This record gives sequence, structure tokens and C-alpha cells, in this order.
Amino acid sequence: MIKKRSIAVCIVLSIVTIGIYGIYWFVCLNNDCNKAANNPNGTSGGVAFLLTIVTCGIYGIYWCYKKGQDIDEASTNRGLTAPNKGVLLLVLCIFGLSIVSYALIQDELNKIADIDAAAGNMQ
Repeated sequence: MIKKRSIAVCIVLSIVTIGIYGIYWFVCLNNDCNKAANNPNGTSGGVAFLLTIVTCGIYGIYWCYKKGQDIDEASTNRGLTAPNKGVLLLVLCIFGLSIVSYALIQDELNKIADIDAAAGNMQ
């Protein structure tokens, strides 16, 4: 089950904790995207964070693009039109707006969580 998170609270906590909550949020986003896209063999959040550190942020840019593809796949699996977020998230990360990318990913995950909850209630 994907956990819904308040985007505003996540951003504020990331700023107040000087990025420490942002690391936790990054790991959770990664794991939730893997669940949403039904990708159990995907890179775990901890490994993704470690790779981002080791590659001096280059993997983080690739990660944004890959999570956009995962969101597209998750949306398609639920009968929605794929928002094609990969390129947008990639461009935002390249220009240093990773937190905006995180917010967009969380917004899509919140929508998917609502759809999954509604489908669970109907069964």
C-alpha cells in the first residue's frame, strides 16, 4: 500500500531539517514508485541514495527520469492516461529543482494511492 504524504509538510520538513527529511522522503518516494509500478526488482531507496552520493548527484538526475517512467507505467496499469513526466522531472533535476520533482512524484503517488484505495473499497 502506498502511503499518502502531504507535499507541503514534506517540503517544510526538508527545509527545517536541512535536508535530512529530504533524504528520507527520497527513499520513500523510490520505494513507493517501485510498489506503484509493480516493480519488486527495482532499485531500493537506500541503494538509490547511495548511488546518488557515490556519483556526485548524476544518478539522482537519472533517478528522476526513471521515476517519471515508473509513474507513467503505474498510471497506465490503472487505466489512466500516462502523464509522461520523465522528461519534465529530468529537466527540473538538471536545473537543481529536485525538490519540485519530488513534489510532482508525490502528487502522482497520492493520486495512485487514492485510486488504489477506491478500488479496494469497491471489492
